[in-house]
Amino acid sequence: MVLLVFVHGYNLNLRYLQPWTTPDEPLTVTTFIEYLFANGLFRFRIPMLFIISGYLYALHDQTPNKERLGKRVRTLLFPYLIWSALGIVLVYAFELFPYTRQLVIDSHVVQIDNERMQVHQYHWYETIARWLFFPVSYQLWFIRVLLFYNIAYPAIRWCVIHQQWSWVFFGFVTLLWLSTAGFIIAEGEGLLFFSLGVWIQKTDFSIESPARWLKPFPWMVIFVSFAMIKSVLAFKGVDWLGSSVYPIITLLHKLTVVSGLVACWFGLDKWVVWSMRHSWFVWLTSFSFIIYAIHAPLVAILIDGMFQWLNFVNGYRLITFALLPMFIILGSVVIGLVLRTVTPKFYSLLTGGRGV
Repeated sequence: MVLLVFVHGYNLNLRYLQPWTTPDEPLTVTTFIEYLFANGLFRFRIPMLFIISGYLYALHDQTPNKERLGKRVRTLLFPYLIWSALGIVLVYAFELFPYTRQLVIDSHVVQIDNERMQVHQYHWYETIARWLFFPVSYQLWFIRVLLFYNIAYPAIRWCVIHQQWSWVFFGFVTLLWLSTAGFIIAEGEGLLFFSLGVWIQKTDFSIESPARWLKPFPWMVIFVSFAMIKSVLAFKGVDWLGSSVYPIITLLHKLTVVSGLVACWFGLDKWVVWSMRHSWFVWLTSFSFIIYAIHAPLVAILIDGMFQWLNFVNGYRLITFALLPMFIILGSVVIGLVLRTVTPKFYSLLTGGRGV
């Protein structure tokens, strides 16, 4: 969740990141570092969450799927609807004041076209669509598609455990992933890795000890190398290779994600063990969901405001990239702590019962 906030705190000129994004500005220390981390080294995190989600869901097959889906209404659907509505209300409140209204407009987080750049300018049906399908709190897409994968789990499991069909199924979802295809209820990246998590749980694949070909050190070298090469090409590739650089950057992005998954899954065990031995870290983990829910669109809206406060300082963009996510993470923990202390039932509703 911490890495997620930093990815969304990316503040170069073109802020909407795709695997093939090439920043429309020179290569500098600031631009390279931000791109390297936000669109390179940190991009393994969502696929890893989908793998974990698929693995854990498949771990409880003794419980009927209908019963599990009933629980998902509380843990996924209710938080999705509540936080999506709160995101709209937050932006609407920001638009009531001239200074924060301009921050909303500059962030483009609620822009529909060149004329409508504020929630105040929405038609009623556009507000409903934002609430249900295209949240202002854009990180909620993960919950939306995860709920769909839980609903579709019996079909996914059938495709995974029947060997004669699993190759066809994984071939199809891999193509979806490579193409970065996405729909309202499903997209390639989540479907591939959720299904992979199911497959891992249904086979003898070891999640504790890496096979010989999955030793973390060489994968870590590949991971960092691909991320750095991709970052350089994002700034210089068009000059060197023309438009042919875009599929190369996209492929490097996918390879960075896969190598990062292997390297971090098997290579960070000692760090995890160290962290879980410290009570302060374990205590902080209970606020993971509230950090996830609160941080966006707040982080996107506040970027330009922080620029205005720090633009007299050399390296203000890199400073903003480092500090703004930390401020928002700290603020989210404080809000979560207050809500959990004062209104534990409401906090449980907001988080789907997490961290109570």
